[in-house]
Amino acid sequence: MSEIKKLENLFKQGKLTRREFIGKLSALGLMVAVSPALLSSNAMADAPKKGGRFIQGLATGSTTDSLDCGTFPDNGIVNLNWQLRNNLVEIDYKGNPIPELAESWEATPDATQWRFHLRKGVDFHNGKSLDAEDVIHSFNHHRGEASKSAAKSLLDAVKDIKADGKQTVVFTLDGGNADFPAVVSENHFAIVPAGTQGKAWQDGIGTGGYILEEFVPGVRAFTRRNPNYWKKGRAHFDEIETLYIADTNSRTNALKSGQVNFMARCEFKTAKLLERDPNVQILRTTSGFEFSNVMWTDTAPYDNNDVRMALKYAVDREQMVKTILQGYGTVGNDNPIGPTYKYHDPEIPQRQYDPDKAKFHLKKAGLSNPTFDMLTSPHSGFDDQALLFKEHAAKAGININVIRKPKDGYWSNVWMKTPFCSCHWDARPTTDMKLTIQFAAESNWNDTHFKHERFNKVLKEARAELDEAKRREMYSECQRIIRDEGGQILHMFRDNVDAADKKIKFKNLAGNYGSDGVRNAERWWFD
Repeated sequence: MSEIKKLENLFKQGKLTRREFIGKLSALGLMVAVSPALLSSNAMADAPKKGGRFIQGLATGSTTDSLDCGTFPDNGIVNLNWQLRNNLVEIDYKGNPIPELAESWEATPDATQWRFHLRKGVDFHNGKSLDAEDVIHSFNHHRGEASKSAAKSLLDAVKDIKADGKQTVVFTLDGGNADFPAVVSENHFAIVPAGTQGKAWQDGIGTGGYILEEFVPGVRAFTRRNPNYWKKGRAHFDEIETLYIADTNSRTNALKSGQVNFMARCEFKTAKLLERDPNVQILRTTSGFEFSNVMWTDTAPYDNNDVRMALKYAVDREQMVKTILQGYGTVGNDNPIGPTYKYHDPEIPQRQYDPDKAKFHLKKAGLSNPTFDMLTSPHSGFDDQALLFKEHAAKAGININVIRKPKDGYWSNVWMKTPFCSCHWDARPTTDMKLTIQFAAESNWNDTHFKHERFNKVLKEARAELDEAKRREMYSECQRIIRDEGGQILHMFRDNVDAADKKIKFKNLAGNYGSDGVRNAERWWFD
C-alpha cells in the first residue's frame, strides 16, 4: 500500500501524468486498490502538471526598478519578487490571510502582541536555513527614521520585534491591530536573509519557488524552478521568462502570435475581441484597482477644498467607465474603499457629474475659468482618462492642461513630485492598510499630502477596535472625510482583466490584484 500512496502523491503534485499514473498502477496490479474518485477525469484534470517554460508579458516595469523590497512601485516588480520570495502570511483567493512562512500565529486579547511561529526546514536559495533573525532583519529594513520604504507607515505601530528562540518572532505594537496578519502579507514585507543590504538586494535571494538567473530592470527577468521549494503543490513551471512590455498593442500581439503565454492588463477596447479567439482565455475578476488624479492638499490652489470639490464635480465617472473600461469596472466616489472591501460603506451618496456645482465651488474659491496643469503618461487608460477629464471639466469653465510625460520613470519622476497628476493604485488586503498607506499623515506614499487630525485619530482608533459595529462606523467616517476633504479624484475601479493562452491552467483566481493576486508564477501550470 505504501507504493500506492507514493504514486498518488506524485500524481497529485503533477509529477506524473494521468496516463503514467494509470500505467504504473496497472503494471503493479494495484488499480482496484485506488479510489475511483481519484481516477475520475475531473480529478485528473485538476491535478497540476510540472514542466515547461512560462513566458509572460507584464504591463509595468521600469529601468529604475529594484529588488529592494522597500521600493516596489507596481505589480511588475512585485510579480518577480513573489517568484523569488515569500511572506510570513499569504492572502488566498478569497481574500483571507493564510500561513506561508509562518505556519501559525496568535495574539494577546488586546491584539497588541503577535507571535508568529516559523516553518522548520525552509531554506533560502543560498542554502541558509530560515530563522527568526531573517524575519527581524526583513522587517527592520522598513522601520526607523532613515528608512525610505514605501511601506514604512504600515509598521509605525510596531514598538519592538524580537526572537523567542530560532523559530518564533514576537511583534509588540503600540496599540491593538486585529488585522496584523494581513499587514505582514503586504508585498513589501517579503523575507530575505539577515544582512541583505546594498547590491545584495539585486541577487533576489529568497525562499521562493524560483531562483533568479537574470534581471534587466524594465526589460526582462529569467528564473528557474527551485528544486528544494518547501511549498507543496506550487511552482510548477521549469522556467519563467518575464518580459516587461509597456505597450498594450505589443502585449496583445505577443499573446495572439504565441510569443507569450500570458499578458497582464488587457486593453479594454480589444478584450471583447480577444474573447472570440479560440486560443485565448480572458481572466476577469472584480477588484479595487483604482484610476484617479491626485492633488497636493498643502499646495495652492489645491490647498483650497473648494478647488478640490470643483474638480471632483467636474468629471463624468459613468462615462469614463463606459468609454475607457468598456464596462469592465465600476464608478469611483473619491474614496478608495470600494465595494470589494469588507468595510465599504454603501450608504455614502454617489457623487455625480455636476458642472453647475463645480462652478459654485470655483466661485467660492474666487476663481473664474481657471487652468490646471495635469501631468499624465501613456499608461493603460491614463491618456484617455486625462482627455475625457479635460472634456468634462470644460463644461464647468475649467481648463485642464494635459502634459504628457514618458511612461518609463513616471512613478519615480512625476508621481509624488508634482501637485496634480494621473495615478492608479492597487487594492490592499484590508481597509486599514489601504487608508494608512495612502492617507495617513506619516505615510511615505501619502501622494495627496493629506494631513487631517480627525482622520488620523479615527484611523488609529479603528485599527485597535475589536467591536465590529464600532469599527465599521469608524471606517465609514474615514471614508466620508476622504471623499469630502481629500485630494484624490477617484474616477473608477477597474476590473482585473488579463488574458492567457488556453494551455494555462489554474484553480481559483484571486481578485486582490491582477495576475491571480500577482502569484500566477507559482499557482499556474500548463495543461
